[in-house]
Amino acid sequence: MYRVSPIVKQLLIINIIFFVGSTLSFNSDFIYSLFSLYFPENPQFKFWQIITHMFMHGNIQHILFNMFALWMFGSSVESIFGSKKFLFFYITCGLGAAIIQILFNYYSFYSDLELLVSSGMLSDDIIQVLTEGKRAVLNEWARNFGLERIQNIYDIFTIPMVGASGAIMGVLVAFGMFFPESKLMLIFLPIPIRAKYFIPGIILLDLFSAITGQAIFSPSNTAYIAHIGGALTGFLIMIYWKKNQFTKNRWY
Repeated sequence: MYRVSPIVKQLLIINIIFFVGSTLSFNSDFIYSLFSLYFPENPQFKFWQIITHMFMHGNIQHILFNMFALWMFGSSVESIFGSKKFLFFYITCGLGAAIIQILFNYYSFYSDLELLVSSGMLSDDIIQVLTEGKRAVLNEWARNFGLERIQNIYDIFTIPMVGASGAIMGVLVAFGMFFPESKLMLIFLPIPIRAKYFIPGIILLDLFSAITGQAIFSPSNTAYIAHIGGALTGFLIMIYWKKNQFTKNRWY
């Protein structure tokens, strides 16, 4: 019988508690906005969101898919790392994913914002319009500067990031490095593929979607850069720990 490791079990429980609390609460919108990760320029951003967003999910499909992946791969990785090291690894991958996504959003946001500023607008006035959601002004900007550009600015500013996907991508990378010959399958493509090919393939699909905006196996609003950031963070930690044989220079 498959046994769930201690930290994986606790993470599953915490994620379920957050989901139920944010979904069934009489003030669910407030709870969702309190713990989801907003763009730092948005007044709704709070410093704790960089941690709490890892335990928030947008809908039942989102949490089921992420928790299934954590259940599938997490215990095997924890059995090798040990509980403390696995928890450190999981949280750090989630943080890495969030930071890389935020940096990408800053670049994208201010690249598009520069056009508005160069036309004579003040950054503070633009932020105020975005904060207040003034549709008439936004529609005028869309006509003058292009719908895609204004939509990108608005989405980055107003749509928060939620989910454990970044942390789980790090766990998936660790699993692939520990068990490269294990055969894995996509739910939508039930063909066995060795982990050493399957996991890089998933990352490449995320990179393709991030560059082109075309969703393959995930919703179009997926934070693909966060997925890549979590995978990259996990890979770098694994390389560091492998170099130091897991016992030297521990980070906890």
